[in-house]
Amino acid sequence: MFTNVVQLYITHLILKEKRTEEADNLVRFIYNQCKSSTSTDNFMDSSVVNVRNAISKRRMMMGSSCNSTMSSSFPNPFLFLHSDNSQTLELASLHLHLPFILLLLFLFVFAFLILYKLKPKTLITKQMPLLPPGPTPWPLVGNLPELFTKKPVFRWILGLLEELNTEIACIKLGNVHVIPVISPEIAREFLKKHDAVFASRPITMASHHLSRGFLTTALSPWGEQWKKMRRIIISEVLKPARHMWLLQKRTEEADNLVRFIYNQCKSSTSTDNFMDSSVVNVRNAVRQYTGNIVRKMMFSRRYFGEGRKDGGPGLEEEEHVNSLFTSLAYLYAFSPSDYLPCLRVFDLDGHEKMVKEALSIISKHHDPIVDDRIIQWRNGEKKEVEDILDVFITISDTKGKPLLSVEEIKAQLIELMIEIVDNPAHAAEWAMAEMINQPEIMQKAVEEIDRVVGKDRLVQESDIAQLKYVKACAREALRLHPIAPFNVPHVSMADAVVAGYFIPKGSHVLLSRVGLGRNPRVWEEPLKFKPERHMNDEVVDLAESELRFISFSTGRRGCPGTALGTALTVTLLARLLQCFSWSVPPNQNQIDLKESMNELFLAKPLHAHAKPRFHASMYGN
Repeated sequence: MFTNVVQLYITHLILKEKRTEEADNLVRFIYNQCKSSTSTDNFMDSSVVNVRNAISKRRMMMGSSCNSTMSSSFPNPFLFLHSDNSQTLELASLHLHLPFILLLLFLFVFAFLILYKLKPKTLITKQMPLLPPGPTPWPLVGNLPELFTKKPVFRWILGLLEELNTEIACIKLGNVHVIPVISPEIAREFLKKHDAVFASRPITMASHHLSRGFLTTALSPWGEQWKKMRRIIISEVLKPARHMWLLQKRTEEADNLVRFIYNQCKSSTSTDNFMDSSVVNVRNAVRQYTGNIVRKMMFSRRYFGEGRKDGGPGLEEEEHVNSLFTSLAYLYAFSPSDYLPCLRVFDLDGHEKMVKEALSIISKHHDPIVDDRIIQWRNGEKKEVEDILDVFITISDTKGKPLLSVEEIKAQLIELMIEIVDNPAHAAEWAMAEMINQPEIMQKAVEEIDRVVGKDRLVQESDIAQLKYVKACAREALRLHPIAPFNVPHVSMADAVVAGYFIPKGSHVLLSRVGLGRNPRVWEEPLKFKPERHMNDEVVDLAESELRFISFSTGRRGCPGTALGTALTVTLLARLLQCFSWSVPPNQNQIDLKESMNELFLAKPLHAHAKPRFHASMYGN
């Protein structure tokens, strides 16, 4: 581009020189005709001149000269041209100076970039509200390089908010403004006052794969597909009647959980079954509980394979649950290609490969069941609705045709499973770890269960309303130890002003679950596990309507499964506390509560010493 400009400029100079020379020649030609007249007075010389002839000849000479110049210049624009007078332009000299010109151009561009990077924010017009504070972005790519150098990204973002001493920030990633928020007041403004503006979802690599092209509820952008699937989930799958209809399946898996742990205790070396005890992998137990429940509610089966006789998971079930949690992890990850799509083909961070592998494993177990069930309904082999898969298959439109395609069914099943397995298992593991280190809290919760339920039956979902302290323990675990650093992003569908800041259309708003739940302005001793802080409320709910922390999403894109999530979480924690006495494993002083660097799980899976509290008959043995 620069070379072309130089060539055009040089040509312009050459042609200008030629035009000047020929103008001089024209004047000299006419003058000579005057001079050749018979008058002796040179000053008074005059002559009749054929003006048309004079101009035509000069024009021909000029055209020939210019054509010669053009043909000699552009094959090689830096040929040495020389004329008989001192005004001739020497292109060879320009050729020698071209590197210097290019160097000056480079220095100019570099200086511009530096000045852009360091420009004061006060230069923004006073009429337009400022963007939230944040790191100064580089041109074109914004702060995208930090996604590679500041891992894990969510910890860098939280540290940045602390460094800037702000509860809202703006981070430019490619052309996207990412807006992290740790203030309950600002969060409420986004999701309550401006809920209609921020009700869409981003187009990301992970969400595209997991929703099979945005066919689902939670991950689809605002539009007709989202409205259709949302309506089906609320009116057909998670309605109160369906919730009660699936109660038996949930109860069966709660019973299986305590039987599985009891069998591990029974397999120890002690000969007295009542005194049997064992170190239990709590993470494995709680994750398989939630995995079993979703498989039972979706497919009416606990196992994909044969499972284990003691009630534990088989290889297929472990593989399935691990893939669900892997999918969840990458759903919340910051992939550079989400902000600069041209990078997707390179998969620089390997995110797409991991998502595809996890999705392949999930689909390997799901798809054959779905395909076979559809055939059963079409052939008339199946006539009764028994689970959520049957609900999806049998929903029809006004013409009596299936309302959902096969792809929509498969995609929504995966999304539901990911949504259901995460919170209950994660909250229960962290609550147990914290309570084992603070036995007085655990004792208080156990006493409440014994008082409400007694010792002759197991906790049921119908008891949850009266288990106020147990719910406070679960609520505190959700506050202090959220499943993910941020909510799924809310995308602004129009420009907006929130908390006095300008939020451009297309911005990704990230409500920080960690930042909200651990905000020292909101919570006294925010890093301490203290269930009593929630006991002042007349009713203890796991949901937090004021967004002081996030357990379940709220607003138009809120979680429709709050009742189900609450039932699973509290039942799981209550069953563990009621049925076993828990303590630190032998040769340990306390549970290590160190958080994983790249995630929010315990750095090491919780292993705890379990001892049955009741006779074997209470565990179904």
